[in-house]
Amino acid sequence: MGKQTAVVGILMGSDSDYDIMVEAAKVLKQFDIPFEMIVSSAHRTPERTIEYVRGARDKGIKVLIAGAGAAAHLAGVVAAETVLPVIAVPIDATSMRGLDALLAMVQMPAGIPVATMAIGLAGSRNAGIFAARMLATEDPELEKKLLQFKKDMAAGVIKKSALVQKKMAEDGLI
Repeated sequence: MGKQTAVVGILMGSDSDYDIMVEAAKVLKQFDIPFEMIVSSAHRTPERTIEYVRGARDKGIKVLIAGAGAAAHLAGVVAAETVLPVIAVPIDATSMRGLDALLAMVQMPAGIPVATMAIGLAGSRNAGIFAARMLATEDPELEKKLLQFKKDMAAGVIKKSALVQKKMAEDGLI
């Protein structure tokens, strides 16, 4: 079986963002969603970024995820160049611990929407899950996988609660 055509494009402003953005890729892989990942900076390679985004739909991309730190204009530039949904992941890359990136992403002007996730790893994972949810609106099999994912998370919480109760008993607290 050959490589499937990517339906999610993941962009990151720098290769130093990889350790965060790979979490979105892991989630997409978990749900068997084909994706591609590139480094493209809104500031250092604006032409590359615009060219990629403008050609994304023709390549089969349905959702774009953009992760960046500091001034974090990548998601906004991406959203300005397409009508595809854009999910932003703010990254902790400065002394402001990602707050600068979060504010740059969430304060988009009217007409240029960007769905902004939490700062860092959780935000990257949620970006992957959010992309999967968008794609599941037209894919019943993916919807089933997401429903099972939610059930598995709930079961994990119940299991952890039982372990806490056991630990409390061992510590003489109950």
